[in-house]
Amino acid sequence: MEIVHRDGTRTTIGTDSSWRAAHGSIVSSGLLDGETYDVRDEQTRWSTPGFGDSDWSPVDIVPRDAATLIAPTGPPVRCTEEIAPARVTALDGDRLLVDFGQNLVGRLRISVTGSAGHTVVIRHAEVLQDGEVCVRPLRGAVSTDRYVLRGNGRETWEPRFTIHGFRYAEITGWSGGDPHRDIVARVHHTDMARTGWFECSNEQVNRLHENVVWSLRGNFVDLPTDCPQRDERLGWTGDIQVFAPTAAFLYDCHGMLASWLRDVAVEQHDDGTVPWYVPAIPGGPQWTPARPGAGWGDVVTLTPWALYQDSGDTGLLAAQYDSARRWVDLITERADASGLWNHDYQLGDWLDPSAPPEDPGAGRTDRHLIATAHYAWSARHTAWIAGVLGFEEDRQRYEELAQRVRQAFIGSYVLPSGLMTSDTQTAYAVALQFDLLPDAAARTTAGDRLAELVAAGGHTIQTGFVGTPLVAPTLSATHHVDTAYTLLLQQDCPSWLYALKHDATTVWERWDSMPPDGTVNPGEMTSFNHYALGTIAQWLHTTVAGLTGATPGYRDIVFRPRPGGGITWAVAVHESPYGRVAIRWELHASGTTVPTGATARIEWPDGGVTTLATGTTTTWRPERPTGTTDIAQPL
Repeated sequence: MEIVHRDGTRTTIGTDSSWRAAHGSIVSSGLLDGETYDVRDEQTRWSTPGFGDSDWSPVDIVPRDAATLIAPTGPPVRCTEEIAPARVTALDGDRLLVDFGQNLVGRLRISVTGSAGHTVVIRHAEVLQDGEVCVRPLRGAVSTDRYVLRGNGRETWEPRFTIHGFRYAEITGWSGGDPHRDIVARVHHTDMARTGWFECSNEQVNRLHENVVWSLRGNFVDLPTDCPQRDERLGWTGDIQVFAPTAAFLYDCHGMLASWLRDVAVEQHDDGTVPWYVPAIPGGPQWTPARPGAGWGDVVTLTPWALYQDSGDTGLLAAQYDSARRWVDLITERADASGLWNHDYQLGDWLDPSAPPEDPGAGRTDRHLIATAHYAWSARHTAWIAGVLGFEEDRQRYEELAQRVRQAFIGSYVLPSGLMTSDTQTAYAVALQFDLLPDAAARTTAGDRLAELVAAGGHTIQTGFVGTPLVAPTLSATHHVDTAYTLLLQQDCPSWLYALKHDATTVWERWDSMPPDGTVNPGEMTSFNHYALGTIAQWLHTTVAGLTGATPGYRDIVFRPRPGGGITWAVAVHESPYGRVAIRWELHASGTTVPTGATARIEWPDGGVTTLATGTTTTWRPERPTGTTDIAQPL
């Protein structure tokens, strides 16, 4: 603590050799293993003046570089919601099974009575197997809390230094009163403001969107983790790279992600390599030492741009520009003379459903096609960032690089017919979304082929982490919106709505984390709370509801709803830097909210365009007669 006095002098109070230490009531605590608390060892008033610490021990002094201590720019982790048990079931052996009805991240607060030394044990799990908590997907994470009672009446306790990912809790030794009253789940995550909402006439789609929100909440805990429950919980760069646009619409996550991107830049290797996950800790030989990987390392170019598009914050681009530039320069050194990144270890279209369990990166799509595509896309983004920042020479250099890599991609992966050497959904979606096709005719061919492949796959998911975020937007952009709706509403495995058949309340890591027979997938990677495949929510915002920022920060807004799939109305709301932006459409009319200082227009499905005034308005489609309609106010 540093105190600045009125006369300008400073007093610094810090840890030194005068500090003393003693054991307390926290016997052990860890993010993965849980917390054990023996209340009998509590030392009350230990942090108050006058406390006698004569029997405490002196501390050891160890060196620490103060320059590594940097204040975070995001909000802290807090309890944001409390959830009571939905169901409580008595099991044999003095056990209770508590179902909170929602897969969440946090911890329990319990109120118990009992004799001194009695221990209450709490185990956590996301799913059940044969009526018992299934802890196998946690792998090495124990996820168990223990409370040892003092024995002097009603005692209330909640762990302090651990959180768990769970829907179910098994409590052994329960000695409280009514568990519905005396047990509560406390939801914890970075306390970001909610900025985006979506709702439509299809309740299953609404549940899917709510699952995406819950997965975001559970994995935005100081850093964007991949999963919140097993012995991992790492800041995987590829996951947030694909999910950042969705996250930025739903929550004001810019401070948290800007802070984490600073960490990414610090962890970036001297040669420009971006670790697979940040903070970087030792992993197996596949991950340590880190190697340049397409889709994952591109987080330093694509994620700052996604946050800028939502916020208009050029300061974030400036802070991350050197990191982005170093990444693209590294790939330029590793690519061949033509611009192809056709070597190095690559994860490809990770978790393509066709990939074998032992090699989740061995999907249908050529890994180096994906790598070269991302190289071109990152080079182009770096040029855009340089242009925003006024670095004209860099802008021109990276734009020329992007164009050279684009030509190399076309020459190697696009056939004269406009088809791709990898005849897969991911290949066509990447080529179309990243602007890697030679002309309009090739784009038409590729878009039509993508729609054919989706139909040939029975409108089930045939893509992994790279392709899944791109397929529905690409279908819409190439005039196959009906195919995109059929893909969205598919309920067979693999599909987004399949998980709802198994009462999913978050997004799964694997499309078949729970196979149709209701068992738990035997694979080592079976998380029931992963946001990466929830990127479909952004398509719900921008295409089903039709709310899009045409310029950074929503200075210019385009409402472009594309109804389909039997959905008869939809609503999207976003709290932009200019204020609330909202649309609610029905089949023949729309209600919109445009903030002061912004411009907006509706682009109707039939090609008509209506310029909108600021404020809340009701607009009829051009071919309809004027009149009134009952359009609910935006959320």
